Amino acid sequence: MFTVVRIVSLVFQAYQFLILIRVLLSWVNVNPYGRAIDHPLVDLLYRLTDPVLVPLRRLIPPVGGMLDLSPIVAMIVLEILRQVITRLLLSF
Repeated sequence: MFTVVRIVSLVFQAYQFLILIRVLLSWVNVNPYGRAIDHPLVDLLYRLTDPVLVPLRRLIPPVGGMLDLSPIVAMIVLEILRQVITRLLLSF
């Protein structure tokens, strides 16, 4: 059972890392009307993280019109889910 818990934990941590990479890439965005880097890996990154970030953006408006807090909220929610799921798995 410990192996399953470890795999679930790693999946959540990897997804949080993908969100962090997306945030870092947004800081180097030289084109405000599109993505900073037009590369297949960046497209994959956006496709993987959009299912979590887009709904949060609908709920949380940007602060000051520019500061997007949805990645921070997503990482907090993912960490809480990771802890709850791993504790539930360990209780079996």
